[in-house]
Amino acid sequence: MPAAISLLNVVPNNKKNFFTKLLFKLLDRVLAINKLDGLYRENNLHGLDKTTFAKSLLDGLNIQLLGLQALQANIPKTGPLVIASNHPFGGIEGVFLAWAIEQVRPDIKVMANQGLKIFPELEDYFIFTNPLSENDPKNAPSIRYCLKHVKTGGALLIFPAGRVSYFQKDTKRIADHRWNRLIASIANRTNASYLPIFVSGLNSPLFYRLGRIYFRLRMLMLPRELVNKRDAKITMTAGEPIAIKHYAENIDTGTQTELFRAQSYLLDPDWQKSWPADPVTQLQPLAPEVKGEKILQEVQQLPSEQHLLDHKYMSVYFGYQHQMPNTVNEIARLRELVFREHNEGSGEPLDTDHFDATYTHLFVVKKETGQIIGAYRMGQTDKLLADGNLENLYLHRMFDFGPDFVNRQQPCLELGRSFLIPEYQRSFLGLFLLWRGIGAFVCQYPQYRTLYGTVSISKLYDIRSAAIIQQAMVTPTNNVVPRARFEHELHPEVNAFALQHGLEDHVSALLKGIEPDGKDVPILLKHYNKLGAVFHCLGIDKSFNDTPGLLLSVDLPNAPEKLLKLYMGDSWEEYKNGASAVKIKSAVDRN
Repeated sequence: MPAAISLLNVVPNNKKNFFTKLLFKLLDRVLAINKLDGLYRENNLHGLDKTTFAKSLLDGLNIQLLGLQALQANIPKTGPLVIASNHPFGGIEGVFLAWAIEQVRPDIKVMANQGLKIFPELEDYFIFTNPLSENDPKNAPSIRYCLKHVKTGGALLIFPAGRVSYFQKDTKRIADHRWNRLIASIANRTNASYLPIFVSGLNSPLFYRLGRIYFRLRMLMLPRELVNKRDAKITMTAGEPIAIKHYAENIDTGTQTELFRAQSYLLDPDWQKSWPADPVTQLQPLAPEVKGEKILQEVQQLPSEQHLLDHKYMSVYFGYQHQMPNTVNEIARLRELVFREHNEGSGEPLDTDHFDATYTHLFVVKKETGQIIGAYRMGQTDKLLADGNLENLYLHRMFDFGPDFVNRQQPCLELGRSFLIPEYQRSFLGLFLLWRGIGAFVCQYPQYRTLYGTVSISKLYDIRSAAIIQQAMVTPTNNVVPRARFEHELHPEVNAFALQHGLEDHVSALLKGIEPDGKDVPILLKHYNKLGAVFHCLGIDKSFNDTPGLLLSVDLPNAPEKLLKLYMGDSWEEYKNGASAVKIKSAVDRN
């Protein structure tokens, strides 16, 4: 057997006495090192360059790597990059991940433990450390090398657990050891992107049984476990690269490291699933556009108090279907157009229902052309529930409101069906004007102190993203429950992180790691959160292409003062203090 893969080479020199050598000679066979040596010889691995050796080793074991192309597609081709993976096998994943990443990043280096020295041909991949001791002074040169490598634009792969995954007594499941904080430190100090990876698979049951007897037996069993991977199909799942700026500013390296670990387990394909099939499968042609001239004719006939404000070349109004049927028809057409882009459309020519006749329509229109750029549908609950019939509320279809929920206690505005046309969706102006309009409306009708409604979580999001948002944002109560619940379990290791640290400060980083187009938290959800919204539950809207909706309420007078000033202007204090009636003048906005 070549000395290169003899187990004796991982034994410190001061222990290489006669009895130790005799013992390890016997273990060479018991632990299948002889089979590993045979593999080494049969495939002529000795003396190969690192890339050829890694590929030949995988071919010799007939290991099939699943997810290879997807993993490589997610690796940034240039720039500082820190990659981390779980450590399910204890060795072979270091070989095949280094080889796979090298195809995209020839500059890849791997921080690895001494065990991989059994393959000297691979040493050019590795930066060796002692991962079992975070404070080992011998690690300092390796750490300095890693920092320099990443700072100069290199890619670094780390297995932060520092040891193979094992059976955890407290959780009763097989998982990685606590990750070393070094990974967060390197990523932060080099301003590198972070790429999480999850490698699926387990070692043999015997490996875990022996490890429970004595932890050092795990290391001795690793050569046998490597040989046992012959003919295996191993799935590699990569997340999306995440810029360090997306992690919470006040996060400490310990929590950030645990978040990195959770992001790896979030990728476990056994805990992923697709959304159920959409009930809407065919899309009819949209209704014809209503000409701007007709819309301008209708809005010019509205009572003056329904003209809420002007801003530059736009105006904000509210009205009712019987006052402006053509305008509401165009609003319904635009709703369907926009909702289809988010996989939320009805499939009908118009997004409309009988609630359009009883709800209030607030909208932004261009003064000269009559083009509508956005709208909200608002339910005035003191009018809608005058007869006590909850069926008059759209959201009663989606939620069972208890007698203590705010909409049954006092006048509220139920907000829904909001949209901005595509060219204004990335603009501050559209959302700003809608909320200036809402601010003007409640100042005119100050009995409305509470807003409630839903934020849709588009099914263009990964289902795990919806589960993360639910777990991070929702504060459940007994006052309201969804009629159709959203249900998706996150990986137990992710739940363990959430239980200890919460997810609210980490939603952006978690979503960025799994959303292929870089989606963050929905803009409207961020907006409501800034207003101090309470998020009650996440339900499925059966009337809206089975789209998940996050129910929230906002105690508007207690919203942050700067936002009240922004949306209510000089009248904010009167509204906050409960003035009986306040009217915001329709005047050109000085801002």
